[in-house]
Amino acid sequence: MTAAVRAVGKTEAMQPGWTFPLSLERYDQRGELTDAEHRALRELGPKALRRNRARGIPRRTATHWTALARLVEPLDTARAGLHHGDDTRFRRAGAHAAAIILQNCVDTSRSYWAWTTEDWAQLCGSSAEAFVAARELPTETTVRPFLLALAYLLGGFDDFQLLGTFNRLHLARFVFGAGIVEESMRQASAVLDQWGYRGAASGKHRLRGVFSQALLINRSPRLEDLDTAAFERLRAHPATGDHHGEMLYALQRAVAALGHCDPPVRTGHHHAPGIEGTATAWAGWVERWHDTSTLTPRVRAAVRTIMAKAGRWLVAEHPEITEPGQWTRQTCAAWVAAVDRMNVGDYVQRRDHLHTRAGTPISPRTKAHNLMATRTFFRDCQEWEWIGRRFDPARALAVPRSVSALIGTNPRVIADEVWAKLLWAGLNLDQDHLPGNSADTYYPMELIRAITLTWLFSGLRSDELSRLRIGCVRWQHNGQPIAADSPDVLAEDAVCLLDVPVHKTGTAFTKPVDPLLGQAIEAWQALRPPQPTTLDRKTSEQVDMLFAVRAHPVAKNYINRTIIPALCAKAGVPSSDVRGNITSHRARSTIATQLYNAKEPMTLFELQAWLGHRTPTATQHYAKISPNTLSKAYTEAGYFARNVRTIEVLLDRDAVTSGAAAAGQPWQHYDLGHGWCSYSFFEQCQHRMACARCDFYTPKDSSKAQLLEASGNLQRMLASIPLTDDERAAVDDGHTAVTALLDRLTDVPTPAGPTPRELGTPATVTLLPIVQVRPGKP
Repeated sequence: MTAAVRAVGKTEAMQPGWTFPLSLERYDQRGELTDAEHRALRELGPKALRRNRARGIPRRTATHWTALARLVEPLDTARAGLHHGDDTRFRRAGAHAAAIILQNCVDTSRSYWAWTTEDWAQLCGSSAEAFVAARELPTETTVRPFLLALAYLLGGFDDFQLLGTFNRLHLARFVFGAGIVEESMRQASAVLDQWGYRGAASGKHRLRGVFSQALLINRSPRLEDLDTAAFERLRAHPATGDHHGEMLYALQRAVAALGHCDPPVRTGHHHAPGIEGTATAWAGWVERWHDTSTLTPRVRAAVRTIMAKAGRWLVAEHPEITEPGQWTRQTCAAWVAAVDRMNVGDYVQRRDHLHTRAGTPISPRTKAHNLMATRTFFRDCQEWEWIGRRFDPARALAVPRSVSALIGTNPRVIADEVWAKLLWAGLNLDQDHLPGNSADTYYPMELIRAITLTWLFSGLRSDELSRLRIGCVRWQHNGQPIAADSPDVLAEDAVCLLDVPVHKTGTAFTKPVDPLLGQAIEAWQALRPPQPTTLDRKTSEQVDMLFAVRAHPVAKNYINRTIIPALCAKAGVPSSDVRGNITSHRARSTIATQLYNAKEPMTLFELQAWLGHRTPTATQHYAKISPNTLSKAYTEAGYFARNVRTIEVLLDRDAVTSGAAAAGQPWQHYDLGHGWCSYSFFEQCQHRMACARCDFYTPKDSSKAQLLEASGNLQRMLASIPLTDDERAAVDDGHTAVTALLDRLTDVPTPAGPTPRELGTPATVTLLPIVQVRPGKP
């Protein structure tokens, strides 16, 4: 399609509110040159055109200029309609541009009505430097804008992406007039400035260029003419590249706020590429499931990827199976075995992102995910009655015990010393520490500080954090709410409550947080520009997002891509450790673990409520008992002291040195509290806690015991005595266990031989003291 035809079509489709004072329909737009035009251009010759180019087109009194009237008159009319003032330099530049167009008619042997987009782009040059270099004589800098304007008006040229970088705002003013362009831009800028766009000069400069280009492509300077259909055409236009998409989105938001079009709709996730390497029928089944499932887009995409992998496995191992209905229990068993032996990179569609991981065995958790996705796919196909029930997916595709045994809770906790440095960096963060930021930051520093402290103190998921709403912070004191203007709102004993929106696994809930977090959020709320409501995709509600500026919420990955690298750089810590990269989600595990191991720790159920989990099992994936806490609990449990007791022992050194001990005289005496036992194998005696007053026993109130204690050559020692179950019960459980122990030992012989029943004396209970084992002093 020629440029002239495109121009006519655009003229017919233009809005009736504004038209350019140039009607192309009244001109002869034939692409072929007539014989007279051929002869006139040939007689003038390229040299004459170039010679007169500096002064413009020569006077039209000659016959050959009359023959070129259909080419010259549109050029004169278009030049006269441009808004360039009466400056002689501009008039000379316009005549120079027209001469260049006529000379190109000589070179191409065609009128400019037949030129294509590529012809106009080549004539205008891919850049200002290329345009000057293509001319044999020095060219004024104002000639190229004139040439672009004439190409736009006469040739319908708007493929601005072919021209490199140039001033689109200047071209829009040139074509439409500065007054009407500035008025339209003022209306849109008033809305955008209210939303916070005035904070970034570079972004505002880009917005003016995108706005000017939108007016040019829409062929109208009126803001009212930018309707919904116009924005759809702008997005489809090749001049609207990826780097203009965000600005065009902001422009449509502003125009929609003024009531001229519908608000823009974000497309969300990019469409995944088609499934390759599988049977056509299998790919169709997978796509059908993907289009029917009600799971979240991310989960559906993961299941789709895994089932595409299963389809490639079928092509390699079972090519006769092309549909889910052909699977049997034997097929399921073969797939489970294949997953168990699968390596990274097996049966994938793309391998460029695998790098050095290709060929290594996949992790047990990945194996479980692959089988879970397969179960989900076949369960849905059976429930929706797409296929028959030939097997139970829950049993036929269960995770093998050998795999599930390797999967456990392992929170990726950040080391305490690293986390402390990150906290310090977050509390002292300023704009100089943010990569790529200058005094004119893209986001206000109050917003950045609020996001940073929320990440450091709230323990929220990134999705929950990005979806916080205005007014999510409340204050309480002694259970009573504190008004926002109360002077006691920042009192040390005030409690800050954070309202968390509907999240991954549950409904909205409220949790206490550090007052520093509440102060940072309130500081940002006080400066936050008014923003249009935003659709919460989780709840399908139009809400006021807390972290939003320039009519758009802050992205979920802003913490991972900007905040965390800045904190690591300021704190002087690496952005990764032995557990992987420091990410936003690892803060959740770190905070949960610290609360679980605090001096006054949260219980598992309290921590479950604080994290917003449905079950304590989910909380165990985040909270990990530290070695210090475990050691303290083990010590306080007294495992050794509970099973081993110590008792004081007297060693009669006189009896040892005199040889009396060898003759059988007692020399080792165990302190029972109420007496002494001289039985050498006391730790093996069954009556050691219920002494039956056998021959080895010496009461402390006897004269023999008094003489023993008065001896000056005694050495005191402590002996560790292991306790039986009955003895431990007697120590721990009291009178009932003691009575049961005495009854059981009634007919048990004492070390001297007789039983307590034969001795006829009541047994005496010895409660061994609970002390630490240590050497005695002589």
